[in-house]
Amino acid sequence: MTTRGSSSVSDVVDLLVELIANACVNDGTPDSGGELRSVRTLQRFFRAEGTVIEPHPGRASVVYRIAGTDPEAPALALLPHLDVVPASSEGWTYPPFSATRADGMVWGRGAVDMLNVTAAMASVFRRYLDGDAEPLPGDLVFAAVADEEAGGAFGAEHLVTRHWDLVRCEFLLTEVAAPPFRTSERVVVPVTVAEKGPAWRRLRAHGATGHASQPYGSRNALLPVAGAVARLGDARSPVAITDEWVRFVDGIPLDAEIRAGLVDPDRVDETIDRIAQDDPDLARWAHACTHLTVAPTMLHAGAKANVIPDDAEGHVDVRTLPGQEHADVDDHFRKVLGPTLRDELEIEPMLEFPATGSVPEGPLWDAIGDAVERVTGARHLVASMTPVTTDARFFRARGVTAYGVGMFDDSVTFGEMLGMFHGVDERVSERSVELTAALLSDVVAAFGDRIRTHS
Repeated sequence: MTTRGSSSVSDVVDLLVELIANACVNDGTPDSGGELRSVRTLQRFFRAEGTVIEPHPGRASVVYRIAGTDPEAPALALLPHLDVVPASSEGWTYPPFSATRADGMVWGRGAVDMLNVTAAMASVFRRYLDGDAEPLPGDLVFAAVADEEAGGAFGAEHLVTRHWDLVRCEFLLTEVAAPPFRTSERVVVPVTVAEKGPAWRRLRAHGATGHASQPYGSRNALLPVAGAVARLGDARSPVAITDEWVRFVDGIPLDAEIRAGLVDPDRVDETIDRIAQDDPDLARWAHACTHLTVAPTMLHAGAKANVIPDDAEGHVDVRTLPGQEHADVDDHFRKVLGPTLRDELEIEPMLEFPATGSVPEGPLWDAIGDAVERVTGARHLVASMTPVTTDARFFRARGVTAYGVGMFDDSVTFGEMLGMFHGVDERVSERSVELTAALLSDVVAAFGDRIRTHS
């Protein structure tokens, strides 16, 4: 195996701090995000312009491509995103965009979703861009993208559908990176290989406006939407135990009774309730990975408190598991709403994409194993599914093998990290950022070694 140089991690934390402070907040509207700020940060970090794609003013992604030594060899891409979700200051120890460094941690929105990995990937890629690392057999791509937090229309989806020549690859590293499971005997590193699919729905109803002081006999558009939202939110989510979930549960250290309960459709809910007593964040994640989830999130109606609304709209976040289809979503809605309420509503898809996954085998999977063994002394990996939606789905639709992986110290647990995604006091230890950069450096080098060996 090729001897590796040490990862360029000396300024990776400084880069993370700057990315958080850029506050590229994506609230779902076209003019939010402002990812161009972080594109400029990366251009300074790399001392190279790259190719900037800006489909909407300020909504920019930047792509760099280093040619490999063998034009027939597969290309590897690093795909971080630059945008973050909104955050108010309420409940935070430090303001969410202050990027405060305290007690060995970096605090701020995006610290774990996913600017820590963005900075780590940039640190790794710069070594190849500067010629400090041996070129790979195939091309190495770095694409820092906009708009991941709102579906990718201005980011990864735009690049894949309109600029495939820039990001073309056969293998991809992206999110989600998560802390390992630790016991006294071993460290098990989760590698994200699959994700649920978004099947968001918009509910609409129409009525007739009038004075709210005289509601008798009125056609209030808000009532059917509110009733539907309440029913959907209260209804029990359908259980589905997938092969991906069974493989994950089998690969992590768990009490035997908990393990058995988590893969039994008849016992999974009571088992999750038991887990919630000690680790509610892990319980929420386990529930999401074993159920078709339905979460009402937005409700809009009316123009004034004393006016009956003639139009109302509700948004529902729905996520499907591998093997579930959008017909399963429609069937669940019919059962929960019933024919009377269902007939009062217009239900339309907002964002639809099937669950996607990559098989945990092949040169990139083996390279991750090589790197984990170098870092931890043992080759303990577990293939993981994430309930969130990532940009990997656009690449998997093109046949690309895509994984997410990182390395964390013991400052936070797997469950604690899950609670920080889109939550308060999002933070990551400086050591974890450096460990992730070191791990990814080894992964990229090991991938090159494996391609050379089998070419």
